[in-house]
Amino acid sequence: MSNFLQDLRFGLRTLAKAPGFTAIAILTLALGIGANSALFSVVNGVLLNPLPYAEPDRLLAVYAKSFGFDQASVTYLNFLDWQKQNSSLSDMAAFRNDELILTGVGEGERLRGQMISADFFTLLGVRPVLGRTFRTEEDQVGGTPMAIISAGLWERRFGSAADIIGKPITLSGKSYEIVGVIPAGFTLYGNAREAFIPLGQWADPTFRDRHVSMGMNAIAKLKPGVTLAQARADMDHVAENLAKAYPDADKGTGIALLSLKENMVGDISSSLLLLLGAVGFLLLIACANVANLMLARATGRTREFAIRAAMGASRGRMIRQMLTESILLGTAGGALGLGVAYLGAKAILKVVPDVLPHALAIKPDSHVLLFTLGTSLVVGVLFGLVPALRMSRAGLQETLKEGGRGSSGTRHRAQSVFVAVEMAMALVLLAGAGLMVRSLAALWSVNPGFNPHNVLTFNVTMPRALLGNPQGQRALMREIHSTVLSVPGLQALSMQGGSLPMNGDSELPFWIEGHPKPATMQEMPFALFYLVEPDYLKAMGTHLLRGRFLTDQDNEHSQLAVVIDEMFARKQFGDEDPIGKRLNLAIFDSQAEIVGVAEHVKHWGLDSDATSKIQEQMYIPFMQLPDRFMPLLSNGIGLVARTQVTPGELVGPIRKKMTQMDANQVVYAVETMDEIIGEYLAAKRFSMILLGVFAGLALVLASVGIYGVISYIVGQRTHEIGVRMALGAQRGDVMRLVLGQGVTMALAGVAVGVGASMWLTQLLAKAQLLFGVSARDPLTLAGVSMLLTAVALLACYIPARRAMKTDPVVALRYE
Repeated sequence: MSNFLQDLRFGLRTLAKAPGFTAIAILTLALGIGANSALFSVVNGVLLNPLPYAEPDRLLAVYAKSFGFDQASVTYLNFLDWQKQNSSLSDMAAFRNDELILTGVGEGERLRGQMISADFFTLLGVRPVLGRTFRTEEDQVGGTPMAIISAGLWERRFGSAADIIGKPITLSGKSYEIVGVIPAGFTLYGNAREAFIPLGQWADPTFRDRHVSMGMNAIAKLKPGVTLAQARADMDHVAENLAKAYPDADKGTGIALLSLKENMVGDISSSLLLLLGAVGFLLLIACANVANLMLARATGRTREFAIRAAMGASRGRMIRQMLTESILLGTAGGALGLGVAYLGAKAILKVVPDVLPHALAIKPDSHVLLFTLGTSLVVGVLFGLVPALRMSRAGLQETLKEGGRGSSGTRHRAQSVFVAVEMAMALVLLAGAGLMVRSLAALWSVNPGFNPHNVLTFNVTMPRALLGNPQGQRALMREIHSTVLSVPGLQALSMQGGSLPMNGDSELPFWIEGHPKPATMQEMPFALFYLVEPDYLKAMGTHLLRGRFLTDQDNEHSQLAVVIDEMFARKQFGDEDPIGKRLNLAIFDSQAEIVGVAEHVKHWGLDSDATSKIQEQMYIPFMQLPDRFMPLLSNGIGLVARTQVTPGELVGPIRKKMTQMDANQVVYAVETMDEIIGEYLAAKRFSMILLGVFAGLALVLASVGIYGVISYIVGQRTHEIGVRMALGAQRGDVMRLVLGQGVTMALAGVAVGVGASMWLTQLLAKAQLLFGVSARDPLTLAGVSMLLTAVALLACYIPARRAMKTDPVVALRYE
C-alpha cells in the first residue's frame, strides 16, 4: 500500500507537470467513455433493467394466433373464456387504446385514453396515488360509469385538487365519476395514457362478436412456480376447447404467450446491441489515441527510466508506475465521461423519444456508474500497457548513450500500428453509417402507392347524442365535410376510417360470389378495408388503374360498391377482369360489386409490405357503412386532405371552422402523411443518427491521431531532415517523405478496415437495418475509403508543411 500511494502521488505530480498532454488525454477518454456510458444507459434502461411493474418476470403478453398472424389482437368474448378456463395464470387483464374527448373543464381537449378490465392495474402492481382502481362489478354492461385519471391530467386540468375523488368528468360526451388517480409516469408499451374507463361497460354488439377483435390486447401473470412452457401447454388446451365450442369463429385460432419484456423490446434490442458494439469501436479509437500520446511521451522519458533502472528499480515497479499514471487518466476521463453520458442520454431521447419502449427508465443509475467505473479502469490498463512494457524493456546502456533522443525509426512502429488500427475502426463505423444513409435514401425514394407531400390527416369529434341515429350521424358527417372543405387552401378532402397507411389497420373477411363459402372464418381470405369518400384517391395521390372510383351516388340508398387494389385483383382473379364481380363481405353481411381497381398502397411499410400476411386492399364508401357499425364512429371520424399550401398553415383555420360549427367540436390527432412515414422510419433513423455521430467522432479522433503521430515523427526526425536538405533534397522531396509515411499508415488502416467492414456490416443486414443496398456495397466502401484517406492526407499536410520549412543550418545544430 505504501508503494501504491507513492506511485499515486508521483503519478499525480508527473501528470500535473504536463498539463497539455493530461488535458488532451482526459478529454479524449471522456469522449470515448462518455459515449459508451450514454448508450449503455439506454441499453440498461430498455434491455437490462426489469420492467417497472410488480413481479415483472412473471408478466406475459397474450395474443391470438389467427388469420395467419402470430400476434393478432384478441376478441373480448375469447378473452373472458381464457380468463375462466386457464389453470396456469393468476391474473389476466385486457386493454384497448381509445381517444377520449374531455369537455366541461375549460376548452375541449382530446385525451389519449384506454379502456381496461377491472384487474389491469392490480395485475401490474400499480397503486393509485388517490382513490382506488375499478371493481369487478363496475367492469360490465350496466355498471356505474367510473374513470381513473393520470396524475399529469389531475395536475394540468384539475389543479391537483385534493377532493378530486368522486367528482364528475365528461369524456366523449358521457359523464363518469373519478374514482382514482394513478402515478405520473405510468406507461405500457411506451404510451402514456391520461384517462381510463372500464372496458366491460362497452355494450357495442360488434365488440361482443367473437369474430371481431376491435384492437383489444391482453396481458397476464404466471402463477408462482408455473413455467412459460407449462402455461403455453395449458392455453393450447383452452384454445382446443373453444375451437370445439365455437368452430365458426375459433377453429384454427391459437393463443400466444410471450414474455412481456421481450415483447416490448424485441423490435429495438438488436439495433441497440449493434450500436453498443459500434460505440465500443469509438472507445478503442480513443484508447489508441491516448496510447500513442503516452508512447510519444514515454519516448522522451527513456533516460528517466534508464536512470531509475540503474538505481535498482525493477521492471515490474516501472510497469506499475506507468500503469498508475494511465489508470489515473482513465479514472479522470471516466469522471468527466459521466457528464458526457448524462448529456448524451438526454440528447438521444430528444432525437427519437418514441422509438424506445419505457423511455422514462433511461437515465444514469448505479449500473451506469459501475459500468463507467469498470470501463475507466479497463481502459486505463488497456492504453497504458503497451507504453509501460515498451519503456520497461529499454536497454540501459543504449539509452544512456543516446542521451534520450529516441530517434530510432523502430520506435515509431507501435505508434504506426495504433494509427492503422484507428483508421480501420473508423472506416468500419463510416461504412456502417454510409450504408444506413443510403438505406434511408432508398426508403424515401420508394413509391408508397400515394403521394404523402401536402397531405394532412386529422380527426373530428362526433356528438354522443347521435348514438343510435345512423341517419343523423351521416347528415352530420356531410356537414363536417362541407364545412372543412370551405377552408381556403384545400385541394381535395375525404373522410377516412378503417385503415390508414402505416397508421392503423382494419380487415374484412370475404369470399367471391360463385365460389363456395369457406367453412369457418379462419379459412376465409382477408383484405384491408378503407372507408372513404369520392375524393379519397385525389387527396392521397393514389392512381385509379381500371373502372371507376366511388361517387356520391354510392351512398346508403344504393347497392354496396367497392374498389379493389391491383394486388387484390392479381391474387384473387388472376387474368380475369374483376370489374362487375361481386364479393361477399362476411362481417358486414353484405354483397358488394367491384367497380374499379386502384394502385396498391404499401400499407404495412415501405420495406416490409411485400412480406405481410394480408396485402389485398378494398375501398368502401363511408356512407355505405352498415347501420350497426355506425356507433363505432361515436368518438370521431377521420379526414384526409390534400392542401395547396403547407399543411400546418390550415390546422388553425380548420379548428376555427369546427368551433364555429359547434363549440364542443375538437380537432385532434393532427398529422401529415410525411410525419406518419417519418414515424415508421424512426427506428432506422435512430440507428442512422447514432451510427453517424459515432462515425463522425471516430473520423475526428483518427485524424487527430495520425496528425499527432506524424507531428511527433517529424519532430524526432528534424536532424535527419536537415541532413537531407543540406545534401540537396528539395522541399517537395521532404513533403513526399512525410506524406508518404502518413499515407502508408492510412492505407494500411483502410485496407484492414475494408476487410473488416465486409464482415461486420453483415450485422446491419441481419438486424434488418438495410434496404436497397448490399452490406458489401462497393460504392459505399469506396466512398468512405476515399473520405478517410483524404482526411488522413489533410491531417498529415500540416506537419509535412512544417517539415518543408526546416532550416538545414538550425537542424544540423539540433540536439
